[in-house]
Amino acid sequence: MTGIIFDIKRFAVHDGPGIRTTVFLKGCPLRCRWCHNPESWVTEPQLACFPRQCIGCEACIRTCEHGAVQLTEWGPRINRELCVVCGACAEACVAEALVIEGREVTAEEVIDEVLRDRTFYETSGGGMTLSGGEPLMQPRFALELLRLARDEGLHTAVDTSGAVPWQTLEQAAELTDLFLYDVKALDPERHRAMTGSGNEKILANLRRLADSGAEIVLRVPLIPGHNDSPAEVDGLAELALEIDAPVELLPYHRLGGGKFAALGITRPEFEANEPEDEHVEALRERLRDAGVGQWPD
Repeated sequence: MTGIIFDIKRFAVHDGPGIRTTVFLKGCPLRCRWCHNPESWVTEPQLACFPRQCIGCEACIRTCEHGAVQLTEWGPRINRELCVVCGACAEACVAEALVIEGREVTAEEVIDEVLRDRTFYETSGGGMTLSGGEPLMQPRFALELLRLARDEGLHTAVDTSGAVPWQTLEQAAELTDLFLYDVKALDPERHRAMTGSGNEKILANLRRLADSGAEIVLRVPLIPGHNDSPAEVDGLAELALEIDAPVELLPYHRLGGGKFAALGITRPEFEANEPEDEHVEALRERLRDAGVGQWPD
């Protein structure tokens, strides 16, 4: 069983309880305007170009058989119409000005790497987290990873947007100890404007997942001017109390913007400021006053 991942982060401490290893799978059904991991959008490997890293050795040009790489005074430039993403130029680039985002791996290879830190999981109550993108966009691979982790006695978590078929979530629930469930906005039209998709299926799946008895944490990217109004937070509190789930607020940040240019993707138009610490804490206090638990506690 193979899948496409773009990163494995060891010693992760924000993706579930304890010390964890987070496996990032490629593919995502949403197009969040603030996204800082656009390399997660498609399931296929992509060539990323970072011209400032270039040392001018021209190894990429000599290696590319398709004439897709040009060297300019600012560094390499990729003709995306000619590039077949074979990876030869990236392999030849010692300066990492050209990098392949995404690699095909077997489920066993991933678990072998995850198990390197078993001692840390056992002492901290940690384990393996699947993230993305949307890890359940590769359902068979994700389920196999969860099964292998369970066979090893590891705690499992899935960071999901919920924008997948219910049958996939239902199967994942049998192998998952904790769902980190993203809630970007409660109003369907606002959600569509922010992510390119409505949230009807997302919220329906969330309620079905809660009814199944799954342990859930609601993760909310806090975007000033978009989903941080008192009314929105009050609605979030109602939802959290309805399904008996704690909430984790994730303040918006601007990191990752340069990845769009590196991948040859047009960045969505989006305006937002990073929230002030006082504002974030005030919203957390509002949730606490409504009786909503905080994650982490």
